[in-house]
Amino acid sequence: MKDPVDVLIIGAGASGAAIAWSLAETKMHILCLEQGGWMNPAEYPSTGRDWEAKFYGEWSSSPNVRGRPEDYPINDDNSPIKVVNYNAVGGSTVMYTAHWPRLHPSDFKVKTLDGVADDWPIDYDALTPFFEENDRIMGTSGLSGDPLSPLTHPPMPQQPMGLSGAIIGKAMNKLGWHWWPSDTTVATTDYEGRARCINLGHCTPACAQGAKSSTDITYWPHAIRAGVELRTHCRVREITTDENGMASGAVYYDKDGVEQFQPAHVVIIACNGVGTPRLLLNSASNRFPHGLANSSGLVGKNLMFHPYAQIYGYVKEPTDSNRAPPTCLWSKEWYDTDLSRGFVRGYGVQFVRGAGPVFEAVVSEQRGILPWGADHHRVFRKLNGHRLGFSAICEDLPEEHNRVTLDPVLKDSHGIPAPKIDYSISENSRKMMEHALARGREVLEMAGATDICVNSPIPWGGWHLLGTARMGTDPERSVVNEWGRTHDVKNLFIVDGSIFVTSGGVNPTSTIQALALYIADQMKQRLANLFD
Repeated sequence: MKDPVDVLIIGAGASGAAIAWSLAETKMHILCLEQGGWMNPAEYPSTGRDWEAKFYGEWSSSPNVRGRPEDYPINDDNSPIKVVNYNAVGGSTVMYTAHWPRLHPSDFKVKTLDGVADDWPIDYDALTPFFEENDRIMGTSGLSGDPLSPLTHPPMPQQPMGLSGAIIGKAMNKLGWHWWPSDTTVATTDYEGRARCINLGHCTPACAQGAKSSTDITYWPHAIRAGVELRTHCRVREITTDENGMASGAVYYDKDGVEQFQPAHVVIIACNGVGTPRLLLNSASNRFPHGLANSSGLVGKNLMFHPYAQIYGYVKEPTDSNRAPPTCLWSKEWYDTDLSRGFVRGYGVQFVRGAGPVFEAVVSEQRGILPWGADHHRVFRKLNGHRLGFSAICEDLPEEHNRVTLDPVLKDSHGIPAPKIDYSISENSRKMMEHALARGREVLEMAGATDICVNSPIPWGGWHLLGTARMGTDPERSVVNEWGRTHDVKNLFIVDGSIFVTSGGVNPTSTIQALALYIADQMKQRLANLFD
């Protein structure tokens, strides 16, 4: 039998890496189990000219499409939005677009401000030092001082606005609407051993240059040098408990498919808003018949995706296409509640520079704006390198019927039940999306765009997996307490997006990591009475 470790972390992505690094200073024996492996940048799509083609197969953002051995299948047939994630050291930060907003202070007080959902048990100020620390380690670029966003201090200057940014900015100015250069985690200068961006291609299917910060090249090298052990190709089946109802370790399958047991004194789950409830529900036992840490019945419920309302068109001037990070500007014009709009809460906007030629050809043919025949090449030249996009990240409010359960039939390659998604878009979100599309059309038309197309919701847009093990002070209304410890199991913690109470209207990765650092800090302060 293996010797017990002090802390066992499950998942080596955004939050798992952050908390491993932070806890390393305690000199405890920390082990992280990751079902994927280390990525090799020399094999990333952006090293070759066929990078776009690979995005439709082995480098798809959907685990159901790419089907790597490290992936697990997801039954999302009963959802208009499909789950996308990535299993590797670095997790989905390997594949994300590196867009880097924070939740706003208002997002933590939705019940107080707007009478919907619930307030978080912590506020924005509690996370501020951890946002700052995370920005430094991940390496952010941006322009400080946005009047409608939380104040940030990026260590690198912002991305160039480029051809697309200038067109969008002028259109927004004419309409009198807010816009600002977006914070990103793409290096604009050489930074902490990472080379600056040289525009190899779209940021999503991994960055061979290393300019985009994923946790395999930011947090993990520091954590490993500090003594954290990282064991790859280990798929965890369940978390075990002892006779006192405490977490005692994890059963997992190693790289050879052999079942192993790793005992631990403390267990931390960092498996995202789908993987975490899946693991908890698969850890049911006589003491926890409905799943581990699930006395509230809320494990897996309140799934929030962020429905994306996207509208795009084509201008006469050349745009940046795929020759730059995909997002250059954001707008918070419609972020907070204005009841005259017909819905509560709001959405953030990210402006998209363009698309690569293969993506443009495939999508435009599907949309019916790129014909076959004699006119094909003339129309393609008109479209390719001339696209502008407006994507609204619409706040999803928590609803218990949006949930993750265990599929009764579908299993992964080790026979572990796969997650099943049941999700529908609320009436409030639909009104929000309609409002966003109308505003997006105004922006595009002001920019002179034609051939305007709508993609709403983005079907392969389930990037943000939130809310399925929510944080709160009431054990009957939440899964973890205000510092990430599960109410039911005193030595079991959760640090990923599943603990979100509300979703805000922005990409969540920076907030997920700030929460992980905050929880690590709370654990270090409470080491003497961690199990009380």
